[in-house]
Amino acid sequence: MAEQSIPDVNMIDDYAPPRIAALIEGAGVRKANLPLLHTLTIGVLAGAFISVGAMFYTVVMTNHGLGFGPARLLGGAAFSLGLILVVIGGSELFTGNNLIVMAWADGKITMAALLRNWGLVYIGNFVGAIATAYIAILAGLLDLGDGAVEKTAGAIAVGKVNIPLVEAFFRGVLCNALVCMAVWLSFAARNVTGKVLTIIFPITAFVALGFEHSIANMYFIPLAIFAGIDGVTIGGFIGNVIPVTFGNIIGGGVFVALVYWVIYLRKAD
Repeated sequence: MAEQSIPDVNMIDDYAPPRIAALIEGAGVRKANLPLLHTLTIGVLAGAFISVGAMFYTVVMTNHGLGFGPARLLGGAAFSLGLILVVIGGSELFTGNNLIVMAWADGKITMAALLRNWGLVYIGNFVGAIATAYIAILAGLLDLGDGAVEKTAGAIAVGKVNIPLVEAFFRGVLCNALVCMAVWLSFAARNVTGKVLTIIFPITAFVALGFEHSIANMYFIPLAIFAGIDGVTIGGFIGNVIPVTFGNIIGGGVFVALVYWVIYLRKAD
């Protein structure tokens, strides 16, 4: 009788945090050294992917008939599609790339390489999000539900441009702490199902809690501008995205990447 093969337990279990830290650091080095055109192109993809999640969220939140909490839970689960597409589909998202701070802190890449990646990916994400917002207008997305989706999209954007600067910053901090934790947890999983499940809950939480994501807002607010929604302007867009972006950097780059670098990668004195 042939010997029955015994599966390697290490190929079934998830990766432990020290291994996750090493994997993310290695990924950060590779990301920082990607060619310019490649980085921009997959940055555009990520902006589009997050925008698709935002589209899904907008439709789900239209005429939902649920209470405040259940509606937020459902909307957050829908929005998770965006990061699932980014992680599983393979693209570069500015907020997730704040984890590259681990590679910089460990001396594996320079500050110039870090900022180059962030700058190129941010531009790519912006192009992808703006283009998707415009395509959504051309596709008649806002006409769904006899115009109810347009009302929802307008209410979302008006709410965002009226968030006070300090609140926008700290909502950005909290948002990207959860987004980067979702990415961190996805590195623990060894298969697609595991990665999807690790992404859904942190992303659902940040959306349900009303935190702010700079790249998602590059879709939500321009969509309302293109649609001519009253009270939503380019000035309001800039006033939201700038503090949210800096908040996202602190939340992901400091509260997740730098903290985990200190715990798992920092060399002993």
